[in-house]
Amino acid sequence: MDRTFEKLVGKYQHRIFTYSSYHLGNRDEALDVTQEVLLKLWKHWQELEPEIIWPWLVRVTRNASIDAIRKRNVQRNRLESDPEGERIARVPSQQPSPAAVAETSDFSSHLTKALEQLVEPYRSIVILREIQGLKYEEISAALELPLNTIKVYLHRGRRKLRIALKEYVNDEPS
Repeated sequence: MDRTFEKLVGKYQHRIFTYSSYHLGNRDEALDVTQEVLLKLWKHWQELEPEIIWPWLVRVTRNASIDAIRKRNVQRNRLESDPEGERIARVPSQQPSPAAVAETSDFSSHLTKALEQLVEPYRSIVILREIQGLKYEEISAALELPLNTIKVYLHRGRRKLRIALKEYVNDEPS
């Protein structure tokens, strides 16, 4: 493997995983997306200018995450449309495990759930700014949206996130 590519993987792998993890709310799917994105990087890294690699990775990661959500929804719809329940019997329970239930009291779990409620592009913009720490200009370049649009969407996304988190905090027993 080329040393330059190894450096790129070292530099961006965690950021790709973190972004996809928050976007998907599922660690295993995020690992799959990370692997898929790194494979695409392997195929195209020599064609990319160094200054556009991160914005390119954000776009590819975002698209792969959206595709994973679509795939999840298609699979869920197929299972729900199985009148005989033949396929459902082979699928693991969608109910959270006792450990997952205990974890829901943790703020990061609430944050993940609240992020899942945000629609695009609010979800991506909030994750890129608040979790990944990107500058407005970097987000604008990565998502190919005007800078002012990024600022407006970030403001709206934060407001929606605050409302969602307030609902989670208020739902907890005293």
